Amino acid sequence: MKKHVMISGFADEICEDFEEQLNTVTGLGMQYISLRTANRKSIAEFTVEEVREQLLPKLNQFGVKVSSLGSPIGKVGVDDEEGYEKQLKQLKTLCEICKVLDCKYIRVFSCYIPAGKDPDHYRDKVMDRMRGFLKIAKSYKIILIHENEKDIYGDTGIRCKNLMEALSDSCFLSAFDFANYVQCNEDPVNCWDLLKDYVAYIHIKDAVASDKENVVCGTGEGRIREILERAVLREGYEGFLTLEPHLVVFDALSDLELADAKKIIKEDKAKNGAEGYAMQYRALREILKSML
Repeated sequence: MKKHVMISGFADEICEDFEEQLNTVTGLGMQYISLRTANRKSIAEFTVEEVREQLLPKLNQFGVKVSSLGSPIGKVGVDDEEGYEKQLKQLKTLCEICKVLDCKYIRVFSCYIPAGKDPDHYRDKVMDRMRGFLKIAKSYKIILIHENEKDIYGDTGIRCKNLMEALSDSCFLSAFDFANYVQCNEDPVNCWDLLKDYVAYIHIKDAVASDKENVVCGTGEGRIREILERAVLREGYEGFLTLEPHLVVFDALSDLELADAKKIIKEDKAKNGAEGYAMQYRALREILKSML
């Protein structure tokens, strides 16, 4: 494994308590987390002062750095003007939080599309929304990483590439999520081929196509091993591999999924979040070890 490929993870899948999150990741030998929720509070709800006073000291105490902010920016209805304006304000604060935490990435989405409607019908409006987010990020020199997510405009490889080409900016790149493509009936390898030139961040999450359920990485149909071998060994990917196990139902999951969380986690695959997180970490390490 190249020294510039680093493992991070959404530590809120471990538990709600921030200190226990950090204790668990450092116990595994990890030095990075993606900060999504801490102490039952979304990172988008924190003020800069709260991060500086409550979270930064804990991060320093455990020697952990933040690879990205797992924000909910872009998880807003494409026609929701009030929600969009609120998120513009939140994004400014998140960019300031990035500066406090010495972090350059903020995970974003590309707007929920009304159920049953053709996403392509909303293309122009989505692009306008995303340009609004991008303008703020550029002013802070922060990189927005767009995650392919179910029910948003950018849920398929083609539309994700459409976003990358339309915005065409070094501050707007792709976060590649294997499981989400499987759950949207997309071929992850085809999606990688479409997006590899734009991918700046990789989420380690796997799923099976038959019932969309999340499984331990490498055991589903995300083709994680195959794509990582190409990306890291042949195509020169350097950056984060961020654990997002989704192996047990955790506190913040209901806020992340439009549909019932039980549809993607039908039964806990570990006794608790810490065990599920460790399972995903060790499975990824085995994949990387096999690539040496």
